[in-house]
Amino acid sequence: MEKGSQALNVRAESRLISNNLEHILTASLAGFGLAYLPEDVVRPHIEIGCLRQVLDEWCPMFPGYHLYYPSRRQPSPVFALLVEAFRYHSDDLR
Repeated sequence: MEKGSQALNVRAESRLISNNLEHILTASLAGFGLAYLPEDVVRPHIEIGCLRQVLDEWCPMFPGYHLYYPSRRQPSPVFALLVEAFRYHSDDLR
């Protein structure tokens, strides 16, 4: 974890380890301890008082998603669908 040029390394003993956002959110809501999650995932829970943000000055800023078009003239159907989904949900990503 870094803040500017200052780094902080902490070794935490843990009984619960997961890489699934839903599992981590559920565990933090149940009081299992601290969770490192994207702010847009926890914001509603912070607003109603179920969760509290800690170490906010150490949280990195997320500039948003970036999409790079392939060099081909005709994008694949999957890529075209992804672009359309981002366009449709662009307000949700801000």
